[in-house]
Amino acid sequence: MKFWYLIYTKPNQEEVAKQNLERQAYDVYLPKSLTRRKKRGKVKRLIDVMFPRYLFIRLDDTSEDWGPIRSTIGVSKLVHFGLSPAKIPNDLIGALKERENSEGIHDLLNRTFKKGEKVIVSEGLFEGYEGVLRSTDSQERVTLLLKIAENLIKVQLKQDFIEPSS
Repeated sequence: MKFWYLIYTKPNQEEVAKQNLERQAYDVYLPKSLTRRKKRGKVKRLIDVMFPRYLFIRLDDTSEDWGPIRSTIGVSKLVHFGLSPAKIPNDLIGALKERENSEGIHDLLNRTFKKGEKVIVSEGLFEGYEGVLRSTDSQERVTLLLKIAENLIKVQLKQDFIEPSS
């Protein structure tokens, strides 16, 4: 019977490990997501691995040869919990695959916020300020209430400029 297991890769070599494992006819899954990253003061959208240094591999626990996995370029080790390899529930992998868009990417930026939700401004003039979402409109803009100098100020921003407050 086949199960999903977790592989720990070398730094920034998830894609290398995936390609090399696929060349050896292993069934692997590397979830990717659309994210934002700030570089030199500008926020860029990019596709990145969802779980840095990890990828999933589907193996038969009785008949498949696991030996070549450890020596595959890009692979650091198979993750273990105690003495046995870490089994990942099929439901989890299924749920991850279900949430992908048509290109196989998880779009984490297209998040909908709810009225009254606390958010943080992630870029622009009000970067770092925490506010409360007041409303959204059809042009991907949001209206926030920000507390500045002990006053509540209503501000309109692009939805891309806010993130959930933790």
